[in-house]
Amino acid sequence: MNIPFNKPHLTGKETHYIYDAVSTGKLSGNGKYTQLCQNYLKERYGFGKCLLTTSCTDALEMAAILVDIREGDEVIMPSYTFVSTSNAFILRGAKIVFADSRKDHPGMDESSIEALITPKTKAIVPVHYAGVASDMDTIMELAAKYNLYVIEDAAQGIDSFYTGKDGVKKALGSIGHLAAFSFHETKNIISGEGGMLAINDDKFKDRAEIIWEKGTNRSAFFRGEVDKYGWVDLGSSFLPSELIAAFLWAQLENLDRIQEQRISLWNNYNERLEDWAKQRNISLPFVPGNATNNGHMFYIVCRDLDQRTALIAHLKAKGVMAVFHYLSLHKSPFYHEKHDGRNLPETDRFSDCLIRLPMFFDLDVTMQDHIINTMLEF
Repeated sequence: MNIPFNKPHLTGKETHYIYDAVSTGKLSGNGKYTQLCQNYLKERYGFGKCLLTTSCTDALEMAAILVDIREGDEVIMPSYTFVSTSNAFILRGAKIVFADSRKDHPGMDESSIEALITPKTKAIVPVHYAGVASDMDTIMELAAKYNLYVIEDAAQGIDSFYTGKDGVKKALGSIGHLAAFSFHETKNIISGEGGMLAINDDKFKDRAEIIWEKGTNRSAFFRGEVDKYGWVDLGSSFLPSELIAAFLWAQLENLDRIQEQRISLWNNYNERLEDWAKQRNISLPFVPGNATNNGHMFYIVCRDLDQRTALIAHLKAKGVMAVFHYLSLHKSPFYHEKHDGRNLPETDRFSDCLIRLPMFFDLDVTMQDHIINTMLEF
């Protein structure tokens, strides 16, 4: 039996909607399916405004333009994240100030953020790792105190929530000033490549649409709000084609069914591996009481690099493709000389010790039993 780490799930309507998009004669984006997806996500999760993008990377780059990141600005984010989180701001000239991970979770240690803030700090970028919320109360309070922007990297955070001290449950991506989502084929809801920018601060809504449309007010023109359109601001070709949006709409129609299955798989892993993990000094995922689990990823944290290497080899020998995840960005070939030299031990521990197990909608009972039994043999 060979079990991949990921397998994209098709709901059955993707090609039907793509054919429908083609038949309308409108393929270039911001058409029927773009509007369906954006309106659905806005209404379901309470985002201020939604703009589909060709990737989460594009959404982050739009966010960096919107908050006017410039040469010399500082942006605080975790070192344990994908390179897109930092690239979006480096492209605008920012200095990245990396925060360490928490001891109990790969997400950014919120208690370390305030000490990293300087007069040059412009934004905080929390990453909701594995779809589990960062402590957004702490982050938003710091942002208000120091007049900073918060841009949520919710690439993995679709259909996950955070309950604040006020008792209100809010969708990830609806709390910060801006938020970026991914619909890459490894995510819960997919369009091959694809993403979305959620705009929750009203002052960014109009400009976001202009940046999205190559720096023009073309969208306003097609709504009849202006009599002609032209180049009015910075921008790029961030909006996706209708083919991507049509594929995504088929996925969104099945969001509840997809989520139910993924959470069931996650719970089965967690329950059946709990005793095994304790006996081997291995940690299972931690979900704080104020956060929810969206079934995006099931990971384990080994006691050291040697144990991880041995476990990955053991699984591979039995046909199971398990993989590690991010390498510490503060130690990367590109950025290590620009890093301020602080040691980030928890980030390095997750880089050395974390393994992700196969997690996808079509992972059936037989396959998951084989993965778990192979784990129990180790």
